[in-house]
Amino acid sequence: MTTDRVHEFVIERSVLVDAPASTVHGFLDDLHRWTSWSPWEGSDPDLSRTYSGSESGVGASYAWSGNRKAGAGSMTIVDSTDDRVVLDLLFTKPFEATNVTVFLLSPAGSGTEVTWRMTGQQNLVARLVGRIVPMDRFIGRDFEKGLAALKLQAEQQDR
Repeated sequence: MTTDRVHEFVIERSVLVDAPASTVHGFLDDLHRWTSWSPWEGSDPDLSRTYSGSESGVGASYAWSGNRKAGAGSMTIVDSTDDRVVLDLLFTKPFEATNVTVFLLSPAGSGTEVTWRMTGQQNLVARLVGRIVPMDRFIGRDFEKGLAALKLQAEQQDR
């Protein structure tokens, strides 16, 4: 019996945005626009960013490297439709992890419900750290902050 079993996790948050899905989609599908709403912007003023692949949509990639708080990693859009954007997310520092991030866009009245979901696997070390600060609460707060900023940006653009 191995002691380093992995456990799958799901972190998910949603927000109602008073803007059409096409407006919100533009902020998700173009990785250059993430600087206007990402909850991790400002965590390192000297953050190094590299964009590659497609300008937006499937194949667009973004890599970052920064201080201890920002860490390092990359993400690539692997699927993009009118109602979803899916990214493969790779963290290399301060820990290694591979996750899938999905943004779902659903009509809600005259606006759009945006759901941000991240799935992946936690190894034993991550599970132990999670006993002190549960991952859902820790990352969930970042998702809530990012969704609030995305809502603000999309609603301001749509006015």
